[in-house]
Amino acid sequence: MFDLSDDHKQIRDLARDYARRVIMPGAPARDKSHEYPAAIVGELADMGFMGMFIPAVYGGTGLDILSYVLALEEVSYADAGVGVVMSVQNSLASSPILAFGTEAQKLKYLPELASGRKIGCYALTEPEAGSDAGAQKTRAKKQADGSWRLDGTKMWITNAPQADICVTYANVAPEERHKGVCAFIVERDYPGYKVGKIEEKMGIACSGTSELVFDDMHVPAENLLHEERKGFLVAMATLDGGRIGIAAQALGIAQRALDLSVEYARTRKTFGKPIADHQAIQWKIADMATRIDAARLLTWRAAVLKDSGARASHECSMAKLFASETANFCAYEAVQIHGGYGYSREYEVERLFRDARITTLYEGTSEIQRIVIAKGVLG
Repeated sequence: MFDLSDDHKQIRDLARDYARRVIMPGAPARDKSHEYPAAIVGELADMGFMGMFIPAVYGGTGLDILSYVLALEEVSYADAGVGVVMSVQNSLASSPILAFGTEAQKLKYLPELASGRKIGCYALTEPEAGSDAGAQKTRAKKQADGSWRLDGTKMWITNAPQADICVTYANVAPEERHKGVCAFIVERDYPGYKVGKIEEKMGIACSGTSELVFDDMHVPAENLLHEERKGFLVAMATLDGGRIGIAAQALGIAQRALDLSVEYARTRKTFGKPIADHQAIQWKIADMATRIDAARLLTWRAAVLKDSGARASHECSMAKLFASETANFCAYEAVQIHGGYGYSREYEVERLFRDARITTLYEGTSEIQRIVIAKGVLG
């Protein structure tokens, strides 16, 4: 059983207070308007939540991944759309630069990301390279002066409409699949960088998602991230941390679904008594609570292992798989417990049902997580 330290509890409580006092009241309006929560993102950055494991020397708070998981669950409890903005900034934009960047790259980009002055995104997915990340078709051509030219289209990129800094991937030899992939740090103002189609999504509506189009985009030589042809390694290592973030987001959704269901079950009456007194409802509540506890323990374990420096792909996938499917289970049961009211947009569980659905898809589908887990078990 995990026993959180006083420091971890303080971080969780700080995030909880802010999320429920500031983020939660505006969540229904943002869901309808799809308005990006710029002011909230700025305040989260001021609190240190947009650069949680970036060391202080680069402008971050230098906390551990468990602290990040605790804070992200609380933010996602209030609004999963805000949660994914925070998740991408920490797990996908900052993390690969911190892990694989040169000192010059760290000094240039990490303070901007940690402070929230600039928003980051992570562009891996393409029309023919989603779960098959090694099938990158975006082409990288090295120039005589060592710079690069990138051509291709990325899709489903969270934060892309607002992003100033992008960690992306291109292939010097597409026929060699993952062996030819390179990673790059690119900027919004590079010639040839264009935000493409902005997606209308089922849920997490306040987070921006769009295509990115690279049309003969010039990338300076110093913006190659890690070594040439080592991009696939960067991508896979980054996704481990990203999957922990999505597990935390899913936990927030699941816990909110449970709390709303308990509250409703205690007040809604049928056949002369609260529906909480009916065994059918009690069993739903019991299953929800048990799955959430199990998902939280898997997520905390993955965070602690990742912090230790141990290889944790197997455990990160377990956490992401179980937490995301738990979020969908709990959101489904919450709608069922609320009956017809649960199908109405006047009730929050309807939004949770839509927000939960994405968690089994991005950062690797449930099917991909099962492949990773099976490889870990089978060796």
